Amino acid sequence: MKLNSKIRKKYRIRNKLKKNNPNNRLRLSVFRSTNNISAQIIDDKINKTLISATSNKKNIKNLNKKKSELSELVAKDLADKAKEKKITKVYFDRGVYKYHGRVKLFAEALKKHGMEF
Repeated sequence: MKLNSKIRKKYRIRNKLKKNNPNNRLRLSVFRSTNNISAQIIDDKINKTLISATSNKKNIKNLNKKKSELSELVAKDLADKAKEKKITKVYFDRGVYKYHGRVKLFAEALKKHGMEF
């Protein structure tokens, strides 16, 4: 079965990150759609999502913010949840998206709120 280029790119990036992960950090995966952004902190050893945050919740959706502002709100929400579980070091899996625009704003907001990657 032939995989399309986006799926191949996603796995190529993810495998490079896993190979260069000496401290066995958790993976922070980002998904960006046309209107929303969501992220998860995943433990690849047990294949389980530990923390997730999305802009598709009612309390965030009702704020009527721009998409770039939603990225920063979701990053703050994820960073707060991670602090509660004492997670500070992760590696950033941007998936098929370039480190540009909303994905970059999301990553910078996470760094500002205490996450390290």
